[in-house]
Amino acid sequence: MNYHNKKFRPVSNTPNGETSEETIFHYKQEGNILTCTYSGGQIKSGQLIGLVDEAGNIDMRYHQVNGKGELMTGTCQSTPEILPDGRIRLHETWQWTSGDQSKGDSVLEEI
Repeated sequence: MNYHNKKFRPVSNTPNGETSEETIFHYKQEGNILTCTYSGGQIKSGQLIGLVDEAGNIDMRYHQVNGKGELMTGTCQSTPEILPDGRIRLHETWQWTSGDQSKGDSVLEEI
């Protein structure tokens, strides 16, 4: 699985998350190293870095500045699903490593 130059948008997120349907993620991949920039909605600017395994699962770390001007950080595990139309849906389990350190789940779809 290769995520290079793919864009994703959240379709669901738990209430303690900061991303929304207005947040756009732009992925880049070289080998098994994934990077991404994202912004939109409550996110002024965000970046992530991760490792992609042979099945397309992503182990990532992220940091972002939200609309309140706070720097937030976290970890995320992402599992891909191929939709009938060939697009990728990512099922994510994440946890803040800043703030309240709560956990959550989100779903992103390729746009």
